Amino acid sequence: MPDPKIDSFPPEVAEKLQYYVYRLIDPRNGETFYIGKGKGNRVFAHARGDIETDSLSEKMTRIRSIHIAGFDVAHVIHRHGLSEKSAFEVEAALIDAYPGITNIMDGHGNSDFGAMHSSEIIKRYSAETAKFEYKALLISVNRSALDSSLYEATRYAWRLSKKKANEAEVVLATIQGLIVGAFVADEWIEANTANFPGRETVEGRYGFKGHEAPVELQQQYVGKRTPDEFRKKGASNPIRYTW
Repeated sequence: MPDPKIDSFPPEVAEKLQYYVYRLIDPRNGETFYIGKGKGNRVFAHARGDIETDSLSEKMTRIRSIHIAGFDVAHVIHRHGLSEKSAFEVEAALIDAYPGITNIMDGHGNSDFGAMHSSEIIKRYSAETAKFEYKALLISVNRSALDSSLYEATRYAWRLSKKKANEAEVVLATIQGLIVGAFVADEWIEANTANFPGRETVEGRYGFKGHEAPVELQQQYVGKRTPDEFRKKGASNPIRYTW
């Protein structure tokens, strides 16, 4: 007889698992579409779609389509018995290994310490460190977001303090610790289709309308690396304020 459907770990098993890293898999084609970490029964809750706050996310769309087709989201516990720190590292490495997954952003610390070509590593660590004389809002931009332009990838859509973002004198786009673009935000507004035609509404997030920063700001920041205090290993938030 087939094993009964398992939808939770027995308490004694959950305790022994400690932190673990898991993959969510589409049973229709065997494709891994999300990688996460957690404790207890997080993997089961995630597979059911019970812990997702952004109902319009690509991940939730995939989960709903699997359920509508009459299937359950499959999963694999990739590694268990981990400390929280080790789980962050394993999660980040797996996100690098599975391009095209629906994680909204790179793995924790991934944007700064993830997969890079050796020439990128040399460029990043040999670059001059930026000095912030202006109030700079740093945004770590996912490589996969650069389908249209750096400006479009930088300006939409972020979970941040609108009040504090309005104080920024320059918005700097970074990829793996290197500043790659500088912009001036004229206004921060809600990230919805009305404000950004052609873009999907993302509740609770903001985007900006603006333009490229003046040449002097471009020269001051672009091509330099962010100071170490703004690139803490294990950090997941793509937003950093320098003031």
